[in-house]
Amino acid sequence: MEAIAFESRHISTRIARPAADVYAYASNPANLPEWAEGLGDTIEEIDGQWVAESSPMGRVVVVFAPRNEFGVLDHDVTLPSGEVVHNPMRVIADDTGGCEVLFTLRRQPDMSDERFQRDADMVAGDLAALKRVMERA
Repeated sequence: MEAIAFESRHISTRIARPAADVYAYASNPANLPEWAEGLGDTIEEIDGQWVAESSPMGRVVVVFAPRNEFGVLDHDVTLPSGEVVHNPMRVIADDTGGCEVLFTLRRQPDMSDERFQRDADMVAGDLAALKRVMERA
């Protein structure tokens, strides 16, 4: 069976902080409400899982890739339906002592152009919030 390729959009922002600092902050799920509005305004660890009760999608569970030295912040979001959405994300050091944070948004099956754009705008807003938080610290 041939795999179906869905559209991806790469959304990024540059942050004037060392990649290690940004990675350490962004990889801690407890910090998500400060910068990832798309996952809601609260998150708590329940039975070893990070749960956002008030996300725009309803109750979701967020699982990050294990901590690593490569800046990989991939995370899976389990929706109320049980569907799991994989979100590739990276923190990449640059030559200025800062970094770039890159999120790959993948269009889900049956997603309208309007909804895909809305999700892209939400991710861009979340990355802008991450930049504000990290650069004021």
